[in-house]
Amino acid sequence: QLQASGGGLVQPGGSLRLSCADSGFIFDEYAIGWFRQAPGKEREGVSCISSGGGRTYYADSVKGRFTTSRDNAKNTAYLQMNSLKHEDTAVYYCAALHLCVGVRDDTVDAWGQGTQVTVSS
Repeated sequence: QLQASGGGLVQPGGSLRLSCADSGFIFDEYAIGWFRQAPGKEREGVSCISSGGGRTYYADSVKGRFTTSRDNAKNTAYLQMNSLKHEDTAVYYCAALHLCVGVRDDTVDAWGQGTQVTVSS
């Protein structure tokens, strides 16, 4: 029901915008979180945006570089990623949460399919 898209190959310092589109549930009742998993590493939380969009949370590693937003009229959330670094390379997932608890996945109700982001020169 959730599908992340917008990944790709980008050079260090570049930008990408990921989208998370919903089909099949009441989008504006859920917070949307972004998570990522790099090869050989555990999944980590990247960001979370409240159901109404008024509150956002970020992992320290992406603060000041990534911005999450949402358009409830379009049932879509976004992750704008700027100043990308090699260490941002991962599969990125979006998820629907009952509420944001920082960038934790404690309240995830549904996971979306991931999209690969590769930062390489």
